[in-house]
Amino acid sequence: MSEPKPAVESGITPQSRGYNLQDQFDQLQKKLVPLWKSIECFNQDPQTIIVVPSMSVDLAGAGAVVQAYEERFLFLLLLLRQPRARLVYVTSQTILPTIIDYYLDLLPGVIPSHARPRLFLLSPLDASVRPLTEKLLERPRLIERIRSLISDPDRAHLIPYNTTNREKELALRLGIPMYGADPIFFPLGTKSGCRKIFMEEDVPHPLGYENLASKDGLIEAIAKVRSRKPSIKQVLVKLNEGVSGEGNALVDLSGLPASGDSAEEAALEKRLKAMQFELRGVTYESYIKKLEERKGIVEERIAGEEFRSPSVQLRVTPLGTVELLSTHDQMLGGPSGQSYLGCVFPADTGYAGLITREAAKIGRRLAKEGVIGRFALDFVVVRSKDGKWEPYAIEINLRKGGTTHPFLTLQFLTDGKYDPETAIFVAPSGQQKFFVASDHVESPLYRTLTPDDLFDIVVRHNLHFNQTRQTGVVFHMMSALGELGRTGLTAVGNSHEDAKTTYNRAVAVLDEETRGEAR
Repeated sequence: MSEPKPAVESGITPQSRGYNLQDQFDQLQKKLVPLWKSIECFNQDPQTIIVVPSMSVDLAGAGAVVQAYEERFLFLLLLLRQPRARLVYVTSQTILPTIIDYYLDLLPGVIPSHARPRLFLLSPLDASVRPLTEKLLERPRLIERIRSLISDPDRAHLIPYNTTNREKELALRLGIPMYGADPIFFPLGTKSGCRKIFMEEDVPHPLGYENLASKDGLIEAIAKVRSRKPSIKQVLVKLNEGVSGEGNALVDLSGLPASGDSAEEAALEKRLKAMQFELRGVTYESYIKKLEERKGIVEERIAGEEFRSPSVQLRVTPLGTVELLSTHDQMLGGPSGQSYLGCVFPADTGYAGLITREAAKIGRRLAKEGVIGRFALDFVVVRSKDGKWEPYAIEINLRKGGTTHPFLTLQFLTDGKYDPETAIFVAPSGQQKFFVASDHVESPLYRTLTPDDLFDIVVRHNLHFNQTRQTGVVFHMMSALGELGRTGLTAVGNSHEDAKTTYNRAVAVLDEETRGEAR
């Protein structure tokens, strides 16, 4: 149900060299404290922000997918609103200048010609389907070029997408701290690690078992689940390091022999071999091999007539403060409805406060562990017979994710604030704001479009984000149009209905314009 998260850990470790890199990294991280205090005061001290949106994940597809995800965080160009901020943005391939102009023109209260000289775009020009950070670490001259753009290492930091030992090494080689969770906390964000924390912090979560590493372990775990809850109809098998639900598989348990029956084990093995994978093309043999490498979990699939999949976004600041940032209702799809497609903001007020309270427990635990940076908790909620919503925590994502970029886009564009008590986002004008966002606005017909065509369409149809009304559409992932027929968008409105209408209208306009091209 989550966005992409790190696959197998790689890169250096403190033991791989003859000196203690962990101590060096810890010393660098301490620089975040005075820098954060300065940023919170919004003074005009100079700072350099290095953005490396590398995704150490199992991304299926061509280099266009990698590039599109790397460009998804171009909303960070809005940080150039700070008049003395310098921003270095690195991507695998060069970004079209018109896409950069699109984002700079969104900057409220800033003259683009003032912001442009403070923006530096670098690229290894490497289209291979590998993590961007790996490409950088192979190119010492490019790293030196980035270092040369840091005017003061004491007032600079690295912003990654997810944090593995690669990003840790990059921070060390640049000599600047990293705003993100130290990879030593990686186990806390695995499916097994999440379940352990949920149990320890008394956060409701599905019935299940963790740290499973074999077919036999899965069968034994499923049998235990059935013995504890004979009525269960489905379970999910999840790899510890799945991506966007792509490490998940659904096992049907209906019509099996009774729990404890002598025929149960053979029946379970047969059902396991027939499990339905969320990612196309996965085979049973390849899945079990990954399970043996990464381990995984089995848990009950929560179901109900009224079923939702909300998330809570939090951050732990370098000062150790836990901040509850936002709630979203996730839009899911895929073969069994576990693949992340987009989100609606804010989450339904009927349960937003409920999941926020549970998320706060996890936030306090992670802060105590020493985690910093943004992270999110995924939940499922079902309405019981008495009308109350019951929450179940599903996973912790120790990274930025699919809800990060639309929410920060809204925040940067409107200067509004989210109140976790009321689950309402309000702009300085007093107007509440809402959005619908997706990374999967796609059609084979969209391949006929270039980003410039897209800009022409949204302007002609009055869809472009309007700074006066603070409503409209902001696009992202536009470089994927030509090869994949895919883009992303965030539709901002003054109500849930307004945002949804704007989103649907934008998709309808794209469909109509491209149908005309096809005729």
